[in-house]
Amino acid sequence: MKLEGGCYCGKVRYVAEGEPMMKAQCHCRECQYISGGSPNMFMLMPLDGFSFTKGTPRKFTRSDLERAVTREFCGECGTHLLTRRPGLAAAIVKVGTLDDPAVFGSPQMAIYTCDKQPFHAIPEGTPSFERLPPRR
Repeated sequence: MKLEGGCYCGKVRYVAEGEPMMKAQCHCRECQYISGGSPNMFMLMPLDGFSFTKGTPRKFTRSDLERAVTREFCGECGTHLLTRRPGLAAAIVKVGTLDDPAVFGSPQMAIYTCDKQPFHAIPEGTPSFERLPPRR
């Protein structure tokens, strides 16, 4: 699968190739900040198949957190494109930045529901986890 996407203003573009490793929605408080209050819809894509094809995103990593994620976004329009988590060999691609967000379909799971707001909706039958699902 080859997915392409970019930011709102078009200054940063990317390609993500490979099969999605996970499709989910995250309700954590941090994701609520970057999404404007909603859960964050994302796809885990193989890191070796991800690259920026136009422009260079700005990066932000909180210095006060141990093992903090790095968020990559357009420095011009502010669109949050990608998250990188230490030790995870996957690009956490934000579904809203895909050229065709419909390829997402529906989430396989909802995570960090401990921070879920009353106005957040989880599709019926979707497995939900207070934090991360147990590792197999």
